[in-house]
Amino acid sequence: MSLSWYVNRLRGMGPREAGHRLVAKLKQERSRRRHEGWHRFERTGSGPLPLPGVRAAVSGASAEERAAIAAAAAAVLGGRFCALGQEWPRRETADLFPRSVWRLDPVTGGAWPGADAYCFDIDYRHTDTLGDIKYVWEFNRLQMLQPLAAHALLSGDEASVQAIDRAIASWHEANPPFRGVGWSSGIEVALRAISLIFAASLVGDALRPATMARLRAILSASVFWLDRFPSRFSSANNHLTAELAGTYLIAWAMPDLPNMISTRAAARENLVAETLKQILRDGVGAEQSPSYAAFSVELLLLCATVARESGTPFPDEAVSRLGRFAEFAGWITSASGTTVPIGDDDEGRAITLCQPEQAYVASVAAAAAAFAGGPSAPPALPQLRNLLLGKPATRPGAGASSGLRTFEAGGYTVWRGGCNGRELHLVFDHGPLGYLSIAAHAHADALSMMLSVDGLPVLVDPGTYLYQSGGVWRDWFRGTRAHNTLGIGGADQSLISGPFNWSHKAVARLDEVRDGDNWFAAASHDGYEKRFGVRHQRTLEKVPEGLAITDRLFGSGAPQVAEVPFQLAPDLRAELDGRMVSVSRAGAPVVRLEFPSPRIVMAAGGEPGAGGWVSPGFGLKLPSVRISWRGPVGPDGVRVSVLI
Repeated sequence: MSLSWYVNRLRGMGPREAGHRLVAKLKQERSRRRHEGWHRFERTGSGPLPLPGVRAAVSGASAEERAAIAAAAAAVLGGRFCALGQEWPRRETADLFPRSVWRLDPVTGGAWPGADAYCFDIDYRHTDTLGDIKYVWEFNRLQMLQPLAAHALLSGDEASVQAIDRAIASWHEANPPFRGVGWSSGIEVALRAISLIFAASLVGDALRPATMARLRAILSASVFWLDRFPSRFSSANNHLTAELAGTYLIAWAMPDLPNMISTRAAARENLVAETLKQILRDGVGAEQSPSYAAFSVELLLLCATVARESGTPFPDEAVSRLGRFAEFAGWITSASGTTVPIGDDDEGRAITLCQPEQAYVASVAAAAAAFAGGPSAPPALPQLRNLLLGKPATRPGAGASSGLRTFEAGGYTVWRGGCNGRELHLVFDHGPLGYLSIAAHAHADALSMMLSVDGLPVLVDPGTYLYQSGGVWRDWFRGTRAHNTLGIGGADQSLISGPFNWSHKAVARLDEVRDGDNWFAAASHDGYEKRFGVRHQRTLEKVPEGLAITDRLFGSGAPQVAEVPFQLAPDLRAELDGRMVSVSRAGAPVVRLEFPSPRIVMAAGGEPGAGGWVSPGFGLKLPSVRISWRGPVGPDGVRVSVLI
């Protein structure tokens, strides 16, 4: 592991966290060989217990939902697996889960360390020979067992049951505790445990006794590992939520394990606390990423549902936070179920059909609204999670009120309304960089704006692309120049110091907001004060011809030459005429951008910074037109008009 990574990581820690990390490292060394081997975790008994209400919920699937489940199971039985923008090599039906598949990197074709390596010796953050660790972890989550189990329950399909038997046997043989990359991260341990508990809840009585014995051993080792190496301090984000959820559900399903009553009670208490920390009072996720907020909410909902059915419901304020998330999600979601992307998105799921899913946030928001008793809508397509967690009667976005809404705690102002016969949807970001000291999944996007016209994206967030293996692309996609906000000298507002670290964080604030037909919102940030002596303020206002964007720089610094970029969606085209840019989709006009002077550069693709790129999903990037105005910022600022 590189020295620079350690240095940058330490910068985000206080003394207590540094002490915690040292103790954790000593525990890791003490566990080497001392806690390894399946014999330490073999348990007799008939568990795990089925989660309450799961079988009944899946059994109540509609014809459309049954068809979606059957199709997902058929894909698994056909040896197909696709995730994070990558198709795994197809496997033969007779050998769906060879031991080697758990180590396979589908990008390079190489193999990650397996049972030959202690999990904490594997440096997955710095490798030049393999792809992103996310890919091998995704397969090891065993989430393909979920559609198999649901299909087996609904249809009695024996092939699905046998596939579950073979998958668990193969994983158990290839991944003894605590060897290989499958044990390297607590969130992975937890999500795998949830998949196993879910499958056993549906078809445990149909699985072979040997399979259930292996499953119990995996869960026993998992809860031990989750308790021994929890995410804390600057790592206590969605990872901690997943770990607590895994611990709570294992403790519920395996009450015969030692100390499970107290473990379950503590996990429930901590889940409630994390609900109040990670979902802000206005419903915005503290990580400043709608998809990560949805992932945390999905995990919280799963546990809250079990807790409610068990007679120990979450307190009212925690339930209310889940409902407020649904409300926020409705404001940033279109009628089609597509949510405005902001910050990182690694497509994490808890309950899934293992199929591409474009309306994930809407699906979770629907479940949250149903659980909390508020208004929202079902997802655009049938999803397994909504059978378990709820699906109210209207779609997120479809019933959201028009007008201006500000989420002050989370830092977003959203407007949905008509202009010259078109429907506009605008999201203005003036929130904090991210959550906790390292803001792991944040982007340097203060005062950026995203715009949709008639339900289709026009000005967009660039997306995520890759994590550990992203290199300079990781920096580009979360850097300031890739977002629709003002930049100075190619600098980032917040300073990147690693794939998930920041050494300096810009602080944004909402300065003023005024509602009405000609609404007005102004916000500013301090990201350029120390380096350039100026504060950036952006004003958005509704004008008769569309929208007006004004960027100003205040402070003692010399007048600055700035860049004001606008990243278009990949299916849009742009034509430059003097200081006017006309944007079209499939030959039809969409908007026009009027700049203060013709100092405009337009480009798509190329090396980072040369042109525009948009990542529609993890591991994917598409060249897309980036419009950039560059020039001096005078006392009156830079005004750009979006003409409708």
